Amino acid sequence: MRKGVSIWAFAGRDLAYNFALAKAAGFEGVELALDETGEISLESTRSDASRVRELAEQSQISLYSLATGLYWQYSLTSDDEAIRAAAEKVAKKQLEVASWLGCDTVLVIPGMVAGLDADSPIVPYDIVYERAMESLVRLSGYAKSLGVVIGLENVWNKFLLSPLEMRDFIDKIGSAFVKAYFDVGNVVRDGFPEQWIRILGRRIAKVHFKDYKRSVGTLDGFCDLLGGDVDYPAVVGALAEIGYDGWVTAEVFPYRHHPEALIYGASSAMDRILK
Repeated sequence: MRKGVSIWAFAGRDLAYNFALAKAAGFEGVELALDETGEISLESTRSDASRVRELAEQSQISLYSLATGLYWQYSLTSDDEAIRAAAEKVAKKQLEVASWLGCDTVLVIPGMVAGLDADSPIVPYDIVYERAMESLVRLSGYAKSLGVVIGLENVWNKFLLSPLEMRDFIDKIGSAFVKAYFDVGNVVRDGFPEQWIRILGRRIAKVHFKDYKRSVGTLDGFCDLLGGDVDYPAVVGALAEIGYDGWVTAEVFPYRHHPEALIYGASSAMDRILK
């Protein structure tokens, strides 16, 4: 498995600095993110992406995946048709930019019954399922044309709540370009990541490593790698069982740390987990 880190760990510094820091800390690659504006955004051109690739190459950093936080704002399954259309535009731009960057996967939230905020809109589960399926079938053709996989992440969206359901949902789409982006920490509150890994199996395109304390039970339960209740020996064993040898990304956030301390600490924890 190859060791990467999320761009969200770097507290907003410029990409050249972030790539150099990631390399110095022992990471092989960085997972980038598409924003509304900025160095990688909805406004980015092929030329912009080429400059980002050059910066990564100068630091000997691989670019392999493109995430985005925009699906919390633009849901593929919203009751608002305009928002659904905007979400598909985000997905297409994300796929396009990923192909320019040389990334083989994008991270997509497939839809949501409800968001993280207490006052977020609630959409009936069966409607979300139908809309997500229709949208992802449409997007799978565009993904195939670009050679980039759509990785569906398991998040706190009250949708695809079990590994059996996520497995069957992906199989119904029936495309080699729609797979799972499995987040280890996101299932700990209600389940066991090693079970999800075995059930999703070959459908897993990429993996996020993070940790979570079940006793907290809220968003505040997310914590430093190896500081929570993830059974990482079981997780790594399950990944080995399914033959996964791709990227594992430390998705950690600089809430309680100086950014450089967070990056070096995450790298050290990743080494302990993988070895």
